[in-house]
Amino acid sequence: MSPAHNSSRDTRAATEPAAGYSPAQDELQDIHHRLDELRAMGILVAAAVDGDATPVGAMLSRNSFTHVVSATNDQEVLQALRSSLDFGARPIDMLLLDVAATQFDGHALCRAIRRQPAWRDMPIILIRQRSAWQEDMLPGSFAAGATDILFHPVQRVELIPRVISALLLKKERDICRQHESELETELAERKVMEARLQYLVSHDDLTGLFNRRRLELALEDVIANARARGQTAALLYVDLDQFKVINDLEGHAVGDRLLMSVANILRKHLGAHDILARISSDEYAVLIEDTSEAAAMKRAEALRIAIDEYRFRTEDRNYHVCASIGVALVLPHEDINASEALARSSQACFEAKTHGRNLVHLFNKDDVETNILRHAADWVPRIREALAQDRFCMFFQPVIELPGGRVVGYEALIRMRDNDGTLITPDRFIPVAERMGLIHDIDIWVVQYAIGVLARLPREQSDLTLNVNLSIHAFQDPALLPLVRDNLERNGVAADRITFEITETAAVASYDQTRNMINQLRELGCRFALDDFGTGFSSFNYLKQFPVDYLKIDGSFIRNLLNDPVDQRLVKSMIEVGRTLGKLVVAEFVESAEILALLEEYGVNRAQGHFIGEPLPEILPG
Repeated sequence: MSPAHNSSRDTRAATEPAAGYSPAQDELQDIHHRLDELRAMGILVAAAVDGDATPVGAMLSRNSFTHVVSATNDQEVLQALRSSLDFGARPIDMLLLDVAATQFDGHALCRAIRRQPAWRDMPIILIRQRSAWQEDMLPGSFAAGATDILFHPVQRVELIPRVISALLLKKERDICRQHESELETELAERKVMEARLQYLVSHDDLTGLFNRRRLELALEDVIANARARGQTAALLYVDLDQFKVINDLEGHAVGDRLLMSVANILRKHLGAHDILARISSDEYAVLIEDTSEAAAMKRAEALRIAIDEYRFRTEDRNYHVCASIGVALVLPHEDINASEALARSSQACFEAKTHGRNLVHLFNKDDVETNILRHAADWVPRIREALAQDRFCMFFQPVIELPGGRVVGYEALIRMRDNDGTLITPDRFIPVAERMGLIHDIDIWVVQYAIGVLARLPREQSDLTLNVNLSIHAFQDPALLPLVRDNLERNGVAADRITFEITETAAVASYDQTRNMINQLRELGCRFALDDFGTGFSSFNYLKQFPVDYLKIDGSFIRNLLNDPVDQRLVKSMIEVGRTLGKLVVAEFVESAEILALLEEYGVNRAQGHFIGEPLPEILPG
C-alpha cells in the first residue's frame, strides 16, 4: 500500500469514534461524576458507640463517602453542626440520627435543629427500632422534622440509596437557593442602579442640586400654580463671573471645588420652599414661589452680596468670586412656559454682564442686548447671505468746507440690500453683526469698497476725501494696517484721502490698543475724525492725547441749536476746544440754512446734513 493510502487511513482513525463507542458512555461518566460530588458531601452520624447503628458510618465509608463525622450525644450533635458553620469549615449536609440509643432525644433534637435557619432544610434520617406501634410513631417523627426513617437492622442496600437520594435533593435545593439568592442580589443591585439613574436624571452629579431638566419640571408646576392662585413667582439666573479664569489657572479639580462652595453659599440663603438647581457649568437657578418684584430683587441682591463677600482659597492664592444675576418674574396673567421663563432670566443675566458684571438685572422686553439676541437668529443668515452675494452698498453724503461751501469730501454710509431689494440701514444689522462675530467681514468689505470708490473717481475729483466708519473691533485687529496699506497701494490712492471715523465711547473702551492702531494708520497717511464728540469723554485728558484730525460734534447738539441756549454754549465750547487742540471741527445733522449760518458764525470748519445734501448711491460729478 502506498504512503498516501496509509496517511488517509490514519486520518480517518484519528477523527472517527473508536469501535464500540456510544453516547451512553458520556452519560455514564456524568452519573459517576455526580455521585462523586454527592459522596464528598458532609454527613453527621449520631449513634451510641456500642449501639446497633455503629456500622452505619462504616457502610458509608466503604461506599466511598469521604466526609463522615460522628457524634455520641445531643450536645456533640449540636456542637458539630455549629462548628460546620465556622468560616473555612467543611459543611454538614445531612444527619443520620439513631433515636434507638438512650443518649438521644430524637424528636427534641430534630425540633432544636429545625429552629435554626441554617439547618432548616438539612435532611434528617431517623433510625428507629421496629415496633408494633411504629405506624403511630411515624407522624410524630415527621412532625418533629425528620425527612426519612430507617429501621434496625440497617441494611446497606437500603441505606445507601436513601442517603444518596436525600443528598441529591439537598444539593438541588442548595442550587435553587443559590440561584434565588443570586437573583435577589441582582434584583437588589438593579434597584440600586435604577434609583441611582433616577437620581442622576433629576440631579447634578457634582453638587447634588437639581439639574436643568428637574428645574424645568418644577418651573412648569410653579407657572401653573401662579395662574391658578393669582400669585407671582420669580426665577433667578446666577452666572459666576470669570469662573473660566480660575478653572483654567487652577485646574478642573479646583474649579469643581469652587462650584460646590458656591452651591453651599446659595443653599444657606434659600427658603424652605425655594428650589435651587445647577443648570450648566457655572450657572445656577433659584426658583421662588409666591413673591413680589421687590422681594425677588431683594433676594437676588442678597445672593449677589453673599457670593461677592466670599473668598475662594487655594493652596497659595485667594480669589474674589462674584456673580451676575438675572431676574425674571412669572406673572399670573402671562401665558409663558418654562423654557420662555428660563430664557428671560438668562437674557436678564446677560444684560447684567453687559452692564459691568456683579449686578442684578430685572428682565425687560425693551433691553437692548436682549433685542439683539432675539433678532440674531433672523439677521445672521441674512447678513451672511448679503456678504456672499455682494449685496452691501454705500451711500455718500457730501461734506462742505466753511466758509465758502465747497464740497471737500463725502461720508460713506453702508447699506444692505435685502432679498427683495429693500435697503436696510446699519442700525438694524450692525449690532447683530458685532455681537455674532460677523463685523470683521463687514469691516473688510468697507475698506476695500471705499478705497475702490476713490480709485474710480475722475481726475477732476482726485482731491475729494472719503470718511469711512469702521467698528471698534477693527481698530483692535492687527490685520487692519496691512489691509489698508495693500488696498491703497493696489488702487493707487493716496492715504490722506481716507478719513476713518471712530466714536468717543469706542475709543475709550480700549484706549491704548485703539490709540496704537490709529498712530500706525496716521503714519501711513490716513486721517481720523472723532465722531459723536461731546457724548462720551469723561475727561479732556483723553482728548488731549488722542491722535485725531477732526472733531465731529454730535448731532444731538445741532438739531435744536437755534432755540436752545444750552446747546449754543456747548457747541461754542466744543469749537473752542477744537481750536485749542489744533483740530478741525465738523458739524453734522445740519438741516436748515439758519443752522448752517449760525455754525459758520461760531467758526465751524466743515458741515454735513440733509440741508447740505442727502445721502446718494453715488458721488456726483464735481
